[in-house]
Amino acid sequence: MSFFLNMVIFVLTAGLMVRIFRKDGRWNMERGRFALRFFTVQSNLFCALSALLMCLFPASGWSWILKYMGTAAVTVTMLTVFLFLAPSIGKGGLRQLLKGSDLYMHLITPLLALFSFCVFEKRGMDFRTALAGMLPVLLYGPWYLYKIRFAPKEKRWDDFYGFNKGGRWPTAFAMMAAGTFLICLGLMALQNI
Repeated sequence: MSFFLNMVIFVLTAGLMVRIFRKDGRWNMERGRFALRFFTVQSNLFCALSALLMCLFPASGWSWILKYMGTAAVTVTMLTVFLFLAPSIGKGGLRQLLKGSDLYMHLITPLLALFSFCVFEKRGMDFRTALAGMLPVLLYGPWYLYKIRFAPKEKRWDDFYGFNKGGRWPTAFAMMAAGTFLICLGLMALQNI
């Protein structure tokens, strides 16, 4: 069952990536590069690659840790959509964030990853391993800040997540890190049941 679920995650995400990198029936690298700035896309790609590695090397400790990190990352994506982005958009926000390919990246893939990791890939987890799940957020956060505030103007991103509204970047990043930490503790608890 682990193999099947991981293969579904990989195939679904690969299909979505092809869709993202194509426009009007042709490859469009600019469109793809634009999409890769989003943590949603990065976390889903990372989770899909880790799922493929779990299919290829199911007994390996390192592939299991990568799958854990990918699962934690897409769980951050899913909970950020439900707890922060949808409420900040207002009425109809959740519906807007769960349509088209976003339905897969914001909900279906995270649920598949959680289900496969917490039910069929249980190996037990210690606290130090649990902290590894924070790496994607801890690496993306400072990069996001650089791109929205300090990058040269022509290479700067819009604050599409709204984490720097009113200059509140330190608070937003601390909350994301704390939320990710709690997610990691939750995944550790589920592994150790």
